[in-house]
Amino acid sequence: MSLRRRRSSANEPGLKYASGVGARVPPEQRPLGPLAWITLAHVGVFLVGTTWAFGGGYESLRPILAWWGSLGLLITLTALQDHDAWRDGWMRPLIWLPPLIAFNVLVFAASHNPSFREVTFGPDIMLVNSGGHSGLPSSARPGDALRALWLFDAIWISAFNLALVIRQRRALRGLLAVAVVNAGALAVFGTVQKLSHAKGLFFGAVPSPQKAFFSSFIYHNHWGSFAVLMMAAGLGLVWHHARRRDTRDIYHSPAFAGLVVVLILAITVPLSTSRSCTLLTIGLLGGAFGHWIVRLVQKRRRSAESIAPTVVGACLALALAGAAVWHVASDTIMARIAKTHEQLEQFGVPGNVDSRGQLYRDTWRMARAKPWFGWGMASYPHVFTLYNTRESKLDRLPVFYRDAHSDWLQALAEHGFIGTALLGLCGLLPLLRLRARHFSSPLAAYLLAGCGLILLFAWIEFPFGNIAVVLTWWLCFFAAVQYARLQDREAPAPVKLVAPDAKNEGT
Repeated sequence: MSLRRRRSSANEPGLKYASGVGARVPPEQRPLGPLAWITLAHVGVFLVGTTWAFGGGYESLRPILAWWGSLGLLITLTALQDHDAWRDGWMRPLIWLPPLIAFNVLVFAASHNPSFREVTFGPDIMLVNSGGHSGLPSSARPGDALRALWLFDAIWISAFNLALVIRQRRALRGLLAVAVVNAGALAVFGTVQKLSHAKGLFFGAVPSPQKAFFSSFIYHNHWGSFAVLMMAAGLGLVWHHARRRDTRDIYHSPAFAGLVVVLILAITVPLSTSRSCTLLTIGLLGGAFGHWIVRLVQKRRRSAESIAPTVVGACLALALAGAAVWHVASDTIMARIAKTHEQLEQFGVPGNVDSRGQLYRDTWRMARAKPWFGWGMASYPHVFTLYNTRESKLDRLPVFYRDAHSDWLQALAEHGFIGTALLGLCGLLPLLRLRARHFSSPLAAYLLAGCGLILLFAWIEFPFGNIAVVLTWWLCFFAAVQYARLQDREAPAPVKLVAPDAKNEGT
């Protein structure tokens, strides 16, 4: 009995169609629509502009960034008008919005219950703790809270549009490639600026509030966090292009250029004097190196070839990369090692104060004072003065802190357990339906690994105190989630064969 190929219907998406039968074009092969191009351009300009605009580190620039990011809401509203997208299931990311909406309600409610009031004494403005209604969400400075919420929403919705609008993985790869190239340009710019001993940003044209600045970023740990995210994106793109069959070898593919950019970014992290981000970089590159070794050994064994050349070549590549880093940043590395050794010697000596530990303890006391809803968004620098116990050794005056140097603790102090949980759900909900099969391409896995490293780093530093890092994190996160989700949509489905009908059995 012969077999014939059954024609696919419109109710069976993803099936291969017989020759001559009208079929839907797979999403990956469709041209990008106008809204997709607008979304990519909007997010791309947002990222590039923010990174070069001092990482969003200056308050005067933040309203401009917020206005630009707010255009993302218009993109979201336009996407909601697509009836075909609703029918085909592309609007499912909307179920991730409730935590964000609830967080906005919390901040708005808190802004109507101020816990401080302004008192003017001549030219000075002082904040007096008026308490507000205890037990209800409150805000130290409602205006600051609403402005911070505006910028956060603008960033979140702009990155969220990647999951709502973009339906081709190649479009996400293109956006990430632009982001990585931009990071490489910033790295080269920062390296030249550093080696020329510039006294300020943009070769001294703009004074930096921090001595430890790098490239266009005011604080070296913020540059390091951004570089780690971009290295993760670069490594994911390298793996994607290295696995393609349309090039002779890695030297004739974009993978080699990607490796060069990743190496440049890796060099800049110790060069920026960021010790903690240097450790993150070593962890990320070490994991990628181990991944590469395992894949090469597996390939050699399948071909019944010796693994010795692979191991020797891998060690040689690692040695060359290490030599390149040492050649450029050896002076900086040795200076930071000496500083670390000095700090370790002073640690535990009677009379010396563990400033970071004391800061964390004071921040935790601030969080425990209002455990459920916190003191309000952007309230930390104003409220912490009530709990700060550290004094300057010179004049015995309290030391001012704008950030808690722990984003997790600061989130608890500002938003309480309820607000922090809502922020966590903004990132957790998109991950719930992802499974191992969604990560057959390493790109999504590398992006999420980079995001995970920054989340861990946020326990002991404040990477999310920088606007560019926040934007880059959410961009990488939603790009990874959507790339993984598209894995099912774009995977080729097997051709279904069925037995012929009885009346056609003889044909």
